[in-house]
Amino acid sequence: MNRRHDIDALRALAFAMVIVYHVGMYYVADWAWHIKSPHAAEWLQWPMRAVNLWRMDLVFLISGIAFGFLRRGLSPARLIGARSLRLLLPLAFGMAVVVPYQPYVQMLDQGLIEPGFAAFLGRYFTGGPWPKGAFAGSDVGVTWNHLWYLPYLWLYTVVLALLSPVLDSGPGQWLRLAFTRLRGAALLVLPVFPLMLYSFTLWPHFPPTHDLIHDAWLHAVYFTLFLYGHWLGVDAGLWAALRRLRWIALALAVGAFALHVGLRVTLAATDPGWRQVARLVADAYLWTSLVAVLGWAHHTLNRPWPWLAWANESVYPWYVLHQTLIIGLAVWLAPLAFGPWVEPALLLLGTALGCWLITDRLVRRVAWLRPLFGLRPRAQPPHPNPASPARPAGRSV
Repeated sequence: MNRRHDIDALRALAFAMVIVYHVGMYYVADWAWHIKSPHAAEWLQWPMRAVNLWRMDLVFLISGIAFGFLRRGLSPARLIGARSLRLLLPLAFGMAVVVPYQPYVQMLDQGLIEPGFAAFLGRYFTGGPWPKGAFAGSDVGVTWNHLWYLPYLWLYTVVLALLSPVLDSGPGQWLRLAFTRLRGAALLVLPVFPLMLYSFTLWPHFPPTHDLIHDAWLHAVYFTLFLYGHWLGVDAGLWAALRRLRWIALALAVGAFALHVGLRVTLAATDPGWRQVARLVADAYLWTSLVAVLGWAHHTLNRPWPWLAWANESVYPWYVLHQTLIIGLAVWLAPLAFGPWVEPALLLLGTALGCWLITDRLVRRVAWLRPLFGLRPRAQPPHPNPASPARPAGRSV
């Protein structure tokens, strides 16, 4: 099977979007985040919402596609073991080493602790206690902050791996074929219905928490999209259908978002019933956006880009590192008063540069660091045949 370069490229670009989005969270007014810029702007709310309504859904859908490749030829036990190592080891390392600076800065900004990162770490690693609401996870003493994606992905991987007999059964294959044979209007409409059902039944009662335990609505949405991705795989007919729908899906997504905005700023602002309608419109926007993204990616990205191999190995370490770098650079840049245009540009550039330096100059080169950032061991060059003539010193291969 030829490698699908568009899927690889889309994965890298989806995580790049996560980094840009988190830079935006520092500047968007009235949205809770760890720290906030004095240059926070209200106008950022709508472009941020336009991305927020589908960005992580795309990530989980792509993760479902990857799961489909991984489970080929592996028993559920081997699959769970391999994915546990790749997901839970970086999670543990990230929570212990990368993330703690984030709650330290957050509580320092709120005046809840005195300066001194070493003293904070001593208290952090013994579980606090912390004032209520000091940071996400303060009630249990520690946090995974932006790394919440890793335990969620691990959970969905375990569930779907254990369901392998069901997926491979007659009814399971029938359901997969029913999805992959969707075309035209059916492909634009039918996959939205489960998402709307969750909005009716779960969304009013389970606001997002990212704490794994109390996130029933997000679990339902993300697991469904993970399953959609697994079904989608590299089915040529379905990808061709997505490509044909790219313009229609884009137009529908723009229209759905405009309607969602209109409802949010008028009727939904005061009426819970219309707020529910706005949520259902957001589901339609979510799915049509994903159809548009997948269709356009298949149309434009399915080629062997020179940067793709580097990007595929860099995605995981960049994801682990980026938010701590954003917060650290924001603290450093704030007193320099560069203003509301230069400072965000420097923050984004500095985050990318920091991720590149740490990943390319350290993580990828140090064997014991690679698994801590989700990378496979570096391939070893084959041993020379002892019977073959030795190469002259200094000659390149």
